Amino acid sequence: MGIVINLFLIIFASVVFFAVGFYIGRVFLERIGTTRVLDAEERAVQVIQEAQKEANDYKELKVNEVNQEWKKRKREFDSEVTIKNNKFAQLQKQIRQKEETLNKQTREVREMERKLQQQQEELRHQTENVQSRATELDRIINEQNLRLESLSSLTAEDARQMLVDNMISKAREEATETIHRIHEEAGQQADRIAEKTLLTAIERVSFEQATESALSVVHIQSDELKGRIIGREGRNIKAFENATGVDIIVDDTPEVVILSCFDPLRRELAKRTLQKLLVDGVIHPVAIEKAYQDAKKDVDDVIMSAGEEALSSLQIPDMPAEVVYLIGKMKFHTVYGQNLLLHSREVAMLAGLMAAELKLDARQAKRAGLLHDIGLVLPESDQPHALAGMEFLKKFNESAVVLNAIGAHHGEVGKDSPIAELVDAANVISVSRPGARGAVTAEGNVKRLESLEEIAKTFPGVIKTYALQAGREIRVIVEGDNVSDSQADVLAHDIASKIESEAQYPGQIKVTILREKRSVAFAK
Repeated sequence: MGIVINLFLIIFASVVFFAVGFYIGRVFLERIGTTRVLDAEERAVQVIQEAQKEANDYKELKVNEVNQEWKKRKREFDSEVTIKNNKFAQLQKQIRQKEETLNKQTREVREMERKLQQQQEELRHQTENVQSRATELDRIINEQNLRLESLSSLTAEDARQMLVDNMISKAREEATETIHRIHEEAGQQADRIAEKTLLTAIERVSFEQATESALSVVHIQSDELKGRIIGREGRNIKAFENATGVDIIVDDTPEVVILSCFDPLRRELAKRTLQKLLVDGVIHPVAIEKAYQDAKKDVDDVIMSAGEEALSSLQIPDMPAEVVYLIGKMKFHTVYGQNLLLHSREVAMLAGLMAAELKLDARQAKRAGLLHDIGLVLPESDQPHALAGMEFLKKFNESAVVLNAIGAHHGEVGKDSPIAELVDAANVISVSRPGARGAVTAEGNVKRLESLEEIAKTFPGVIKTYALQAGREIRVIVEGDNVSDSQADVLAHDIASKIESEAQYPGQIKVTILREKRSVAFAK
């Protein structure tokens, strides 16, 4: 029984303890929850306050930025308005000035119109006075003419004709004297300018002058090679001559073989071919053909190099490759024994220097001078080489000035520019230098002298003509009764002009007129 009671008490105590503990725990939890809610509410209030503060700060920042941007835009707008106002004020000022100028011009025009009307009125009065005086003068002249006719027994028409004939004769004499004086003054001045220009150009140009021969000499190591060059029964030498078109001369001259040909290009090809054969040591028809083909390639390279070197020395840019090749090809051509490339370069330098002295286009002058004889290295044609060269260069859009200078340097076409005259003069200087061309035959010289004499004989009043100093001077004897002193001056000028237009000659030709009148009487 006691055990049950104890157990009951224990259970009851446990229940009471659990109930009290539960109540106390609940109260404690409720207090903790209330505290947390209060803390959360305080934190929420703080967050809201901080958010409002940040929003207010951000608002103030944006308001400040908007205010600054507005002030900036306002300043820019004010600046633009000020600039436009200044421009507008300037335009108004210019308009006022133009209006004042226009008003002033209008006043001046009105004043000029008024003066012009006054002058017209004065001119009308003067015209009326002149007309009245002319009428009176005609009446007086008619009366005087009638008196003169009665006194001189000549009609007015006869007297007028006599006066006209006298005036014409006197005018001719005065005109002849004036022409002579003008020609002398112009000639003296032109001679001074030309002499200065030519001397300046020639002094600044230094070119070797040498005539080309028709032979080339090839040195060999020993005379034993001559037999190998000839070959069995001469087959090697025949194959060499057939391949190169050059005659090969193997004579008793020690260690020398001579190549003979009038074409310098073929002679150069043959020389290089033979040198290659001598280096290889193998000489037979097949080797000759191969060496000839190799020599052609080498010569083509030499030709291009020569053309490029000529253009570089003259500072001439922008030349087509085909034209550069033809320029280099001039190195292996001659004209009357003169090397064509040296001649063309000299003409280019002289023409360029003279153009520079005369303030003309020196580049065009040098270009025309270098290309003036390019027709000589073109394939044969029915045209003269000057016209052939001009037509060929048209394909490369060459300038009209250069084309005209090329076509006109021998007179086939007219000279359209001073550059053409300079190229012609430079060409004459180059070919007339001592030693430049040594292949002038005696027969050709005689024909040239005869042509000069025949040109002078075509003029009326000429009795005899003599060409002197190898054609540098021509003396003309005229009839003293038919040609006066003043007419002799005109005749000399006319003969010189005809020689210039019809004859070809280097340098210049002096024309001298000799007039003599002999009066003979016999005393008996």
